[in-house]
Amino acid sequence: MQSVLITGADGFIGSHLTEALVRQGYNVRAFVFYNSFNSWGWLDQCATDIKGKFEVFAGDIRDPHGVKEAMKGCDVVLHLAALIAIPYSYHSPYTYVDTNIKGTLNVLQAARELGVKKIVHTSTSEVYGTARFVPITEEHPLQGQSPYSATKIAADQLAYSFFASFGLPVIIARPFNTYGPRQSARAVIPTIITQIANGNRQIKLGAVRPTRDFNYVQDTVAGFIAAMKSNQGLGEVVNFGSNFEISIGDTVQLIAEVMNTKIEIITDEDRLRPANSEVERLWADNSKASQLFGWEPSYGGREGFKRGLAETAEWFLNPTNLASYKSDIYNL
Repeated sequence: MQSVLITGADGFIGSHLTEALVRQGYNVRAFVFYNSFNSWGWLDQCATDIKGKFEVFAGDIRDPHGVKEAMKGCDVVLHLAALIAIPYSYHSPYTYVDTNIKGTLNVLQAARELGVKKIVHTSTSEVYGTARFVPITEEHPLQGQSPYSATKIAADQLAYSFFASFGLPVIIARPFNTYGPRQSARAVIPTIITQIANGNRQIKLGAVRPTRDFNYVQDTVAGFIAAMKSNQGLGEVVNFGSNFEISIGDTVQLIAEVMNTKIEIITDEDRLRPANSEVERLWADNSKASQLFGWEPSYGGREGFKRGLAETAEWFLNPTNLASYKSDIYNL
């Protein structure tokens, strides 16, 4: 039974990953962001069957001493802690450098000093920028079209450098656009669902022409676990995506279909990215994940995406869950 540290365990993907690993019998230490409310983020509302079955360490990924303390006694580190909102990175880029780059350095340095057996570092499809070719393989050029993506590129390179320089056992997991229950309202799918769920039929959005490769959260979680368990992939970047491309506009219509309603899209200028910063096209080649880890998306293709949207909408339609979201404002 391995001991696993999950940084960012209080977040969207991290909380789902914590639940999955506890259910599989791992000793899980959940690194959550320290705050005066003693909130564990989404872990405060975790599934009843895992309550009390994981350890919580409250700290700050930017503090090297706390990171090292949290890592002691752990065999594996799944590093998810990051600032990820693109609009917020436009006016607060320093915090992204501090959290995403320096925070990753803290994890890598502590793991090296403590002799951790494996680190799965979280990347993002945003590092590719607008696709120059599709589907996007791991060899695609990197383009930092936002301060957020630039800091993730730097963090990824740091992770690789520790593998190349010190033999640190690192895998760089690169999930495409993950969606599902608990996702922040700053993301497009929760933005659409929560507006509809609150009775709005004129849906405020930014650009609707860009395309994305949406990956249901359970598939992303399965990808992390497959990478963690595998004896292959050290020093490698691996895409986790559904290999299905769809525009934001078509996604809106599919959500409306799932929620059995008719809507009108209203362009909100505040939600538009600067022209050169907008990532116009993302579509994952996921063959490397299949070859290395035997990973395949369970929610692939249009029908899989529709099934994932239905499960996501069902969660948001629960009044208790919906009450946690401010759908009447633009969430950075």
